[in-house]
Amino acid sequence: MPDEEPKPIPKPLRWIGSSQEDLRAFPGPVRREAGFALYLAQIGKKAPKAKPLKGFGGAGVLEVIADHDGNAYRAVYAVKFAEVVYVLHAFQKKSTKGIATPKADIQLVKRRLRQAADEHRRLYPRK
Repeated sequence: MPDEEPKPIPKPLRWIGSSQEDLRAFPGPVRREAGFALYLAQIGKKAPKAKPLKGFGGAGVLEVIADHDGNAYRAVYAVKFAEVVYVLHAFQKKSTKGIATPKADIQLVKRRLRQAADEHRRLYPRK
């Protein structure tokens, strides 16, 4: 029997603000797609539909975009912390203009990323 790669141990998932309730309100196929992307993030991989969110300096904050029934849904999460994945925001994109994330949602992600960083410093203090 060939040596099998050990199963990776998933990082914990932490929900900031209303992100968990918001994601739960998504249609089933969208929830499954976002959930799979989050699981991949927990084991250190990136979902094919995940991409860095512009304005956050690289690949530390990702968004997964799912389309369903003519609507666009997004889940934004932070993978920049070694010990945990933070889910920052989940929303249905309302704008019909372009593909850019609305400014109000970007501001909310920034606030929640600060909350996540504060929580991370409390839970995982540097030694």
